[in-house]
Amino acid sequence: MGPVRVAAVQFEVGRDVEANLATCLRMIDRAAAEGARLIVLPEFCNHLSWYADRAEAHRLACRLGDGFLSAIAARARTHAAYVKVNVTLARDGGRTTGTNVLFAPNGAVVAESDKLVLMGAEGDHLDPGTATGPVVPTEHGRLGLYACMEGVISEVCRDLAVRGAQVLLNGLNSFATDEASLHIPVRAAENRVWVVAANKVGPLLPAELLPSIGERLGVPPEWLHGAGESQIVAPDGTVLAKGPRTGEAVVVADIDPELADAKTRPDGTDVFAARRPEVYRPITEPPRVRGSAPGAEKLAVAVVTPEPGADPRARADLVREAARGGAELVVLPELSFGTEAGPGNVAAELSAAVRGTGAHVVTSVRDGRSHVGVLVGAAGLRARQPQLHATARHAAWATGLGDEIQVIDLPWGRLAIVVGDDAIYPETFRLAAIADADVVAVPFTPSEPWETRLGLLERSAENRLNVVAAGPGGGLILALPADFTLWTRWEGPFTGRISHPLVTASGGPVTAATVHPAQARNRHVSKNTDLVGGRPWKAVAALAETGETAP
Repeated sequence: MGPVRVAAVQFEVGRDVEANLATCLRMIDRAAAEGARLIVLPEFCNHLSWYADRAEAHRLACRLGDGFLSAIAARARTHAAYVKVNVTLARDGGRTTGTNVLFAPNGAVVAESDKLVLMGAEGDHLDPGTATGPVVPTEHGRLGLYACMEGVISEVCRDLAVRGAQVLLNGLNSFATDEASLHIPVRAAENRVWVVAANKVGPLLPAELLPSIGERLGVPPEWLHGAGESQIVAPDGTVLAKGPRTGEAVVVADIDPELADAKTRPDGTDVFAARRPEVYRPITEPPRVRGSAPGAEKLAVAVVTPEPGADPRARADLVREAARGGAELVVLPELSFGTEAGPGNVAAELSAAVRGTGAHVVTSVRDGRSHVGVLVGAAGLRARQPQLHATARHAAWATGLGDEIQVIDLPWGRLAIVVGDDAIYPETFRLAAIADADVVAVPFTPSEPWETRLGLLERSAENRLNVVAAGPGGGLILALPADFTLWTRWEGPFTGRISHPLVTASGGPVTAATVHPAQARNRHVSKNTDLVGGRPWKAVAALAETGETAP
């Protein structure tokens, strides 16, 4: 197979379909001139995503074989390149979909995929897809297609990767700056695949209407432009090439698709072989109505990250300091008391440290043949959470695995514990969100930069979970902001981020911050778009299918 040059191109799209086609062809030519053999265009290339009604959207949509798509096919043939374009497509029965179309170097359509997760007002004029797109074998690797909002949650990309995709092609129509900083690169890192992502620039809505739309949307009109920063991301989450925030650009890089077949962590764990599909079944089942009461508006938390080699008694002293300082939840790194101290001894030590307070402490212990997260209060051991996924670094003793994520009711809300290397699996946190957790405590040991730079932030963002994580090298406290849902009035200034937690990184042995359990109730990133309840559960059955992972 060998390396291939790929391109992500960014440009502006308006309401003049012919002008939009001319721009598409010109940018394909520019990418081909730079040697790209695989070219990715943004989302909704045929028309601005703004329509008077569903009838207009259907009338202005492309049809397979029409002049717009035939011209794209001809350009693919001219340059002997694969071209992925996203357009609105008129379907039978009056349906209109947002559709990825992949053209082969001979101009033939080799794949289509309809967008499964619509963002906000898109649902006013488009119909969601009903099945995941194919994984397409080509001479440049196995390709998977997705679009914009499908990458703001994990399921669509995960499904493609589990079915063997090596290179994911993403077209975006987004003004959110957290696409480029978080949602695009994390899909590469968590799945160990390449991602080629093309976003738009220029107004994403009719320019003359931006002030009034911005008022209703709760976003200043100057932010309603495509955020650009199209990019190409390696399987470790490294951004190899990135475009500017504004202006047309062709972003190119040489990639080796076969590198995406390596799914091992530094300790030798094959993270796809270690997946637990039988545990993930709730992800592929119908969403249920949330039955639990909202949590507290505010919760004082702390992460305790002692110096390496610190005496266990020093750890307990730091927990005592955090609890007496007002922290109601304190999280220590995994195995903070070593592998010799069992649950009883650790519970006794920690319960003594928080006696006289209402604090609870989370760490993990060796419990026989299992690695178990423990929740300890002043009265002793409150709950146990076995690790769900096998890991090579604990293979000598941690062979007993859990089968579910438990959620514990506490005075301030609902807590889940994610133990050790379970933190790198997006499915783990999804299960916690489905079980109505408000806060997730994570005693872990990160081994790759993406885990704290991207992974935990995305687990918080895509599930609307407050996350309190502690590792030997430091910790993170990720709080849910109140400013979240578009089309509602925001309290603070809009900064370009839509789905991104408030981050407090540890700055010493004890780091305190406030999280917001009640905010976990609000999962609507925009009208009609629920990050958890709106997951494409019917279409991603592969996530819960047992058997060997696709090659």
